[in-house]
Amino acid sequence: MRVLVVGSGGREHALVRAIAKSPLVTEIFCAPGNPGIATFAKLVPIAVTEIEALTRFAANNAIDLVVPGPEAPLVAGLYDRLHEQGIRCAGPSMAAAQLEGSKQFTKEVADAAGIPTARWEAFTDAEQALDFIRRRGAPIVVKADGLAAGKGVVVAQTVEEAEEAVIACLQEGSFGAAGARVVIEEFLEGPEVSVFALCDGTDAIFLGAARDHKRVGDGDTGPNTGGMGAIAPPPGFTHELRDSVMETIIRPTLHEMASRGIPFRGILFAGLMLTAEGPKLIEYNVRFGDPEAETLLPLLDSDIMPALLAVCDGGIKHVAPRWRAEASVSIVLAARGYPSAYERGTEIRGLDKAAADVEVTIFQAGTKADGSRILADGGRVLVVNATAPTLAGARSRAYATVDAIDWPEGFCRRDIGAHFT
Repeated sequence: MRVLVVGSGGREHALVRAIAKSPLVTEIFCAPGNPGIATFAKLVPIAVTEIEALTRFAANNAIDLVVPGPEAPLVAGLYDRLHEQGIRCAGPSMAAAQLEGSKQFTKEVADAAGIPTARWEAFTDAEQALDFIRRRGAPIVVKADGLAAGKGVVVAQTVEEAEEAVIACLQEGSFGAAGARVVIEEFLEGPEVSVFALCDGTDAIFLGAARDHKRVGDGDTGPNTGGMGAIAPPPGFTHELRDSVMETIIRPTLHEMASRGIPFRGILFAGLMLTAEGPKLIEYNVRFGDPEAETLLPLLDSDIMPALLAVCDGGIKHVAPRWRAEASVSIVLAARGYPSAYERGTEIRGLDKAAADVEVTIFQAGTKADGSRILADGGRVLVVNATAPTLAGARSRAYATVDAIDWPEGFCRRDIGAHFT
């Protein structure tokens, strides 16, 4: 089979690496990819939002399966165009992708399906939103309704902080059209967990769970980011919790989506809060997480392709991915200044030497090649993953590898998973 992976980050590097292990696959392409992905796939210079160009490439190159990494092409209708051409796509339709494209849509689906979630209201008028916040008080959560690259959520500890978030979205236009509506919801307490399920429109199987570390600084300080590291499996996430999430959150979502005539096919990523009252839905994403993909996929001990094909063709309940019974830790190396302004073009040295440990993988996320040199070309630049029988062992391996990379212009959190060891 010929496979096209769409994306250029660490998540896509992890997906391509996993797909390359399948005996079903004869050739892999990645659009646009990065230097690390080039080890496994032929790079195609097409941006993820160029839907027509991606569709033409898939049709002209006899692609059997397209695997989208990020959410933007799905929300823009990549599945729909590929489906018109008779090409499989392991992701949802544009209509179903609104589970990530609109926070309000997700909340409406959750309410209709009886899914436990935070109480909420949506606003397009700043004065009404500010009045609501002043009446409710803090802590409170303010979210840009649309796609904001993981940066449109403010967990406000004070009323003033929440007011600033509303003004940034609705008056200053900080997130453009994505922030033209805000969803304001109650603050939930408890540990967060990312749960992934593979869905074929009618049924789902549990794929895995991880714990992301969103804030930029040690001790969960500073602004939210796209993710500074992750661990798997999440400590305390029992089989009973897993089954509860599948029965009270994932499957009711699938049933509600199907009843609306927009069945969900693809990877459903549920961001959950494990409250004292049980798991509650924070938000949905319609693709693998990043850096969760780089954390979970190194533990996969079976062929990923049958599962991706079942997403498209049905019969997902007959697929049973196997996982190594180990711990996995991923550390993000970001360019100094991220998630605000950061410098591009600095050289990263020592990657080959740093990756000598067979239980360590360095996924490239925001990089570009300059001859034989690897340069930083994004905010989150590298993801260092390590696996080991214990979480402590995986952390030790991951940080030893981080310290072996020669990139003075980068930084990372030093406490990924530390709370659990």
